[in-house]
Amino acid sequence: MKDALAIHRLLLERETLHEIVRLPRAIAHADELPEVLGLPPGRCLATRVYAFSTTSSVQRFLAAVVVEAGSAPSWESLRRALGAHSVRPAPADLVNHATEYAADLVAPLLLPQSMKILIDQHIVNVLHDDGVAYTVTGEPCTALGIRTRDLFALSGAKPVDLGKVEEVGLTGVIPALRSSP
Repeated sequence: MKDALAIHRLLLERETLHEIVRLPRAIAHADELPEVLGLPPGRCLATRVYAFSTTSSVQRFLAAVVVEAGSAPSWESLRRALGAHSVRPAPADLVNHATEYAADLVAPLLLPQSMKILIDQHIVNVLHDDGVAYTVTGEPCTALGIRTRDLFALSGAKPVDLGKVEEVGLTGVIPALRSSP
């Protein structure tokens, strides 16, 4: 599984300023970051993984979507952004296998090169290039602090207008592994 050390090595290799932050308590989900770090949700990012199909066939693909912690894109805006016929959250076991991160702690870095990665345009508009954003590292006890411009560049995320995002509770493209449609 990927973790803070793998991310740290990547960022050192790229000579990117960053900070691995030890959290005061373990988290189970990226949406807990604002509370644990004492920051507004707009400074904390969550990466959600979705399975989608481009036609009515059963072949599914995966996409990572970076949003503010505690929110999710509307289904219709996500479907349009992906050019998809159908979209649904990817099952945890599929996310674990495809990303090599714990499903609820997926970082927007070190994802498969062929996975489509989107970022909500609202985040790009609100966070300044030199501002610091925080995201999970795949581990429950650490977070990554990184300048937003570096995160955007290294993740390769495509900014898209995801329209109105919905709050969630704490509860190129690679083919998804076989899963029920």
